[in-house]
Amino acid sequence: MTKPYLLVLILLKDASLASVKSAYEVIYAPDSAARAEAIAAHGDKVRAVLTNGTTGLTAEEIDRMPGLEFVSALGAGYENIAIDHARSRNIVLANGAGTNAACVADHAFALLLAVVRDLPQLDQATRQGVWRDTLRMHPGVSGKRLGVLGLGHIGSKVAKRGAGFDMELGYHNRKPRESEPIRYFDSVTALAQWCDFLVVTTVGGPGTRHLVDKAVLEALGPDGFLVNVSRGSVVDTAALADALSAGTIAGAGLDVYEGEPDPPKALTGLRNVVLTPHVGGRSPEAISASVQNFLDNAARHFAGEKVLTPI
Repeated sequence: MTKPYLLVLILLKDASLASVKSAYEVIYAPDSAARAEAIAAHGDKVRAVLTNGTTGLTAEEIDRMPGLEFVSALGAGYENIAIDHARSRNIVLANGAGTNAACVADHAFALLLAVVRDLPQLDQATRQGVWRDTLRMHPGVSGKRLGVLGLGHIGSKVAKRGAGFDMELGYHNRKPRESEPIRYFDSVTALAQWCDFLVVTTVGGPGTRHLVDKAVLEALGPDGFLVNVSRGSVVDTAALADALSAGTIAGAGLDVYEGEPDPPKALTGLRNVVLTPHVGGRSPEAISASVQNFLDNAARHFAGEKVLTPI
């Protein structure tokens, strides 16, 4: 049986790529130059595309693949995929919703603990022979108020971890979730004003751009901390830099930031921010689960069945 042609637009490790190649004729184009060349040379053969939310897939690219019938984002995000255009072509859309949620939630809490307890600075001080008596004390985490912006797969797991720290829990979504026992706030500003720690786990895209702005940061207040593990576009970087510099908020932990992959220059010189390079969803377990989810969805599609995690 002839294997369908699959265009892969993202970087995959050897084991993941081998798994995909076992089921598909893979056209591997994980950078912009290879991508343009691959679509020009093989667009008429491609039946499926594997991408992610950051890399995306444009309407123009979709139109250059007349046989395209299935597009999947490896992770949960899909903000840069031309969803409406793909639907107009009756292309089946899927993502990796939930496959790396535990890993991202773990990382969110790692960032929260690191910035609240000032772990990077304490590590450096210890290496320099500084003893605790000369250092400022930092607040604890247990028993505080945790606000989750976006109570989806990841946000729910963040809230569950917060419960393990005996935290009061609150959240904001576009609308409240039925039968959800966690306290709902009807605006981001109201949630920020209530909580000690605001963890951002909402989707990216135009609808959430700069959702966390100057007003939200002012509401979070001088003892509040921000953690973002969703998309860099959700937080206004300039407003955050100003807030961190002025003491409007106490600190921030960011796994994502505007202008990736370039480091956020407005933030890198500040001591009250902990930065990681968009690795929250990356672990051997999470990547394996995401690739397997893609393979399961694709197999179901080409067998004429509904995908497991549709967009």
